[in-house]
Amino acid sequence: MIRAAARRRDAEQRDWLLRGTPPPPWVRWPPPLLLLSIVLIQLVTPETVDLSFLVAAVPPLAALSYGPAATAVLGGVVVMLLALPGFGLGHPGNSDELTISFIALLSVLFAWVRSRREAQLVTVRTVAEAAQFAVLPPLPERVGGVGCAGLYEAAQHESLVGGDFFDVRRGPTGVRAVVGDVQGHGLAAVGTVAALLGAFREAVLDKPDLEGVAARLDRRLVVDSAGDEHAELFATAVLLEFPDDSSVVRVVSCGHPPPLLLRGSEVTEIAIPAGAPLGLGLAGLAPPEQLTVPLLAGDLVLALTDGVSEARDATGTFYPLPDRLTAMLKADPALLDAPQALTERVWSDVVGYAGSVRDDVTMMVFAPSAVGEGEGEGEGGAGAGGS
Repeated sequence: MIRAAARRRDAEQRDWLLRGTPPPPWVRWPPPLLLLSIVLIQLVTPETVDLSFLVAAVPPLAALSYGPAATAVLGGVVVMLLALPGFGLGHPGNSDELTISFIALLSVLFAWVRSRREAQLVTVRTVAEAAQFAVLPPLPERVGGVGCAGLYEAAQHESLVGGDFFDVRRGPTGVRAVVGDVQGHGLAAVGTVAALLGAFREAVLDKPDLEGVAARLDRRLVVDSAGDEHAELFATAVLLEFPDDSSVVRVVSCGHPPPLLLRGSEVTEIAIPAGAPLGLGLAGLAPPEQLTVPLLAGDLVLALTDGVSEARDATGTFYPLPDRLTAMLKADPALLDAPQALTERVWSDVVGYAGSVRDDVTMMVFAPSAVGEGEGEGEGGAGAGGS
């Protein structure tokens, strides 16, 4: 499964205050611990030492992580302790109980506002994620006789969908897949992604070959941009087909980086001519060339977007994916049996190489079974950032 959502949840836990998301559980501990520490320290220190000014920090701190009721309780405890001389807090002239009471009331108000805002944000995020999952629903681990694993990283923070798109569907004669990249990235590209995926899902069912599928995708973009004379709407894509009756993969490229064939520890680019990108009107150009590649048992096919291949280090050198991937497979051959772990390993290596990746990133690994195996399993689906 695609695991972007799990990583995003981890980021939310780290950056909850800046993101406006509900705080993690550990944030609830400091307010009561601070109050308890102040009381205990005050009980064992001389009366001339007054720590009552520190308790004023407890209600505002509680408001960051507790609701209004719990904040009011902690604020009430603070005011009560100031009024009890047995605790050594609140010596006359050293602390203004009215001021701290006012701070406690403001903290309750702040906690109420924060709780309402968090509830609104949760609702908005839930609706947004549902809409994005409708565009790119979770990807099955197997479609027909093809195992699927992948990784998706949207360039725009807080987004599940960016400018990359991918889908795997079972057609009349086998399993068909698409991995592509539309112009631009982030939420501005989501509409184009949705249109292309809709066209792909229809074309998979009624087009006899990948060239026909590519033509349908191209027509979708041409029609969508026809109303704007200044539109520059295009996309690159690689289409793959794993027939039910033979151990091959058919590949068509529309201006997209070539997929890789992983055979043992050998990694080779599938030498498919890069045709014209989608959206330029393929009807008036030479149709994209289809390449048929024989597959052996255990072979994997890795399709990716340029967010991986065009990642650069500090010197501007592109990420050498085939060489780095070959080294990984030689060092750990078990990765061939764990495609999901393979994509995670490559992603970690890309981030370590480039420092930060500012483009959408997609990697899809296809593990075709022997001919005839797995037929009837899974109708397919698009991958998303869920796990």
